Amino acid sequence: MAQEKKIDKERSQRQEIKIADNITGAEYANLMQVMHTREEFRLVFAHLFDPTGKVVCKVTTTPAHFKRMVLAMQENLDLYEKSNGKIMDVESDSAKKIGFE
Repeated sequence: MAQEKKIDKERSQRQEIKIADNITGAEYANLMQVMHTREEFRLVFAHLFDPTGKVVCKVTTTPAHFKRMVLAMQENLDLYEKSNGKIMDVESDSAKKIGFE
């Protein structure tokens, strides 16, 4: 009986997430820019293909949620490297200036 109540409570706490009709698939990004203010973080994703590029997505979120995202990405990176081997560090492109700042 207690187990049934626990399962019912878990089901009632689930959220249904719908994908908007205008989101048909994923966008490829090979550049990300991060900016912040006291109240929020903004991530701008772009696809650079010399000599041009295109911003493909912008995400604005709270500092607390940004931190949870960073921790989730680190956890996933650790799992990836455990399964597939360590990703070789690459030279940072942050020194390059690329059209928007």
